[in-house]
Parts: sequence; C-alpha cells; structure tokens
Amino acid sequence: MPEIEYSVYFVPVPIGNRSDITLRALEVLKKVDIIACEDTRHSGLLLSHYDIHKPLLSMHDHNEQPRAVEIATRAASGESFAIISDAGMPGVSDPGYRLIQTLKEHNISFTVLPGPSAVITALVGSGLPTDAFFFGGFLPVKSGKKASTLQQALESSHTSIFYESPHRIVKTIHTLAELAPDASICVARELTKTFETYHRGSAAELAQEFDNRPPKGEIVLLIGGTNAPKPRKSTEE
Repeated sequence: MPEIEYSVYFVPVPIGNRSDITLRALEVLKKVDIIACEDTRHSGLLLSHYDIHKPLLSMHDHNEQPRAVEIATRAASGESFAIISDAGMPGVSDPGYRLIQTLKEHNISFTVLPGPSAVITALVGSGLPTDAFFFGGFLPVKSGKKASTLQQALESSHTSIFYESPHRIVKTIHTLAELAPDASICVARELTKTFETYHRGSAAELAQEFDNRPPKGEIVLLIGGTNAPKPRKSTEE
C-alpha cells in the first residue's frame, strides 16, 4: 500500500546506537526536500553515515518560533520537510511543539514516525512498574523546587521519569535518600551506547554507590511511587 504523502514529517533518530534508526525514517529522510535539525553539525554526521545529503535548516529552542512560520510557509508552497532532534523524538524535551501548533494553524499536513525514545527505553529497562508513568522532562535546577518535585514523585501511584545532568545526579540521589531512603529508583545512563548501565536499588543504596563512583554521560532518573499498587505475585502449580 503506497504511503500517504505529508508536507512535514517528525522523525525520531537514534538516542545513541546509529543502528536503531528505522527503515521508514531513512526512507523519509531520503525523499524530503529539507531536513530541519537542532544542530546541523551533529545531525550531519548521522545523515552522512547513511549517505543522506539534503539541505539542512537549523531549528532549536532559540529560533523555533520564526522557523516554524518559515517551515509552514514553505511547506504550503510545496516543499517537504523532515524534523529531527539531536536524539530521540522531536518535540519531547526538544524543539517541535511550537512547530506543530503553527502547522495546525496553517492547516499543513504532518505526521509523526515511531522510533527511539529514551523515556520508554529507560522505563522498560528499569524494572519499575510500567502500567502507569509520568514524564517530567528535566528536573528543576533550584534545590527547593527540585525537592518538591521529587517529593511529589515519591508520593505518587506511578513511576516518574526525569532527565538529569550528570553534574547534579549525585546530589539529587542524596536528596531522594533523605526524603525516602527505601524508595525504589533507577538511574539509566548512556542508553543504547557502549557503556549503557542500569543502576537499580533503593535511594540509600544508590546514594552510597555513587559516592564511590559518580555516574557519567546522559542520564534518565526513574522513581517508583511509594503509593503504587504492589504487583500480584505469580503462583506456580
């Protein structure tokens, strides 16, 4: 069945391992007229790896609104665009939301391709409940706001997922250990890359572990809500 043609495609790209890109993503990137990306140098390496050579247009947090109007205008004139971020799904803690609002306002057709996501990858790999979860983006930098956000996560009935800087993760884990030392948490780092690791345990255990060896690289922090329903124990006959 031939694929419906759209003016704008939101295309997820690998979060680490280049081989995780989908066949459909490659097809779209090869057929569109222009590729909009956060960092043209960073994305250029991925595109060159797959022998994709298209005009690149920078679209990042600081210029998304004017770029959104430009893309909508050019798409209305017949040009096709692929929107990618540095890693993962555009629009999720990356540029894309404002562009989608502009496309809707101008009745420009667009679609979103499925693909790599650090949030879902970390959730499944964490071992924490997956039936209900909350993604809060990057944790607040200020300590008071961060502590409040962590407290809400601990008191919830679902798994909470956040991005955190490797420079702040040790202090953040210690805050969790002070608030709820027995809380189940996971620190997923460098997902899909050579040094991918999942650190699973209580907040107190991970605080002690990271005192001896602070984690590095890109980090996803997952917190099991203390009010989450306990999983049913399986019975064997």
